[in-house]
Amino acid sequence: MNIKDLPVNERPVERVMHSGAGNLTNAELIALILRTGVGEESAIGLSERIICSLEGGLRGLMNTTPQELMKIRGVGMSKACALAAVSELVKRMPVNDTASKIYIESAREAAQKFMEDLRYEKKEHFKTVLLDTKGKVIHIDEVSIGGLATAPVHPREVFAPAIKRSASGIILVHNHPSGDPAPSMADDYLTERLNDAGKLLGIRVLDHIIIGDGEYYSFAGSGKLES
Repeated sequence: MNIKDLPVNERPVERVMHSGAGNLTNAELIALILRTGVGEESAIGLSERIICSLEGGLRGLMNTTPQELMKIRGVGMSKACALAAVSELVKRMPVNDTASKIYIESAREAAQKFMEDLRYEKKEHFKTVLLDTKGKVIHIDEVSIGGLATAPVHPREVFAPAIKRSASGIILVHNHPSGDPAPSMADDYLTERLNDAGKLLGIRVLDHIIIGDGEYYSFAGSGKLES
């Protein structure tokens, strides 16, 4: 059934206007972005098929390129770019909103802030959270994006933004695409190296958080990070 054939009160646009976007299904929300279906298939039908074709369902959209989306029947360049744009906006929101509003006082708070952003990434992302003396977030910097196993990191790349913004301390954050947050020997070495560099610069490395799939590891919480 095409959207135009649905009763008026069941059409996505009318439902958003009447009761808010929160009452729509994932497929209906995507249909609003796509606007049209393909052939005899409605925008909602196409949206349901897109979700089913993505690895991880709707969450898989975050890691799917426009070129990959265009391999789905009925998804042309315009639709693929529209979906990619929405996905990118979602990725950016936590960082931009976080930097000006929050305080981080524990490993749990730091992990919660990055869990949904990083747990499904297929590559390692290494970020630094810069904080002032009161624990307020000054800035979040993406230091590097690595391959499937490692994200190359150098102390100068980590501390240059911290020095520029006069940060008092930093929290290191990176993800493990495997989903297992247990630190590797390379993680141990890197943490020790960056901690030593921070001591020389007078910028405390407060913690190193490794994000897995729904769980995290804290170097400070485990006692492996010397202050």
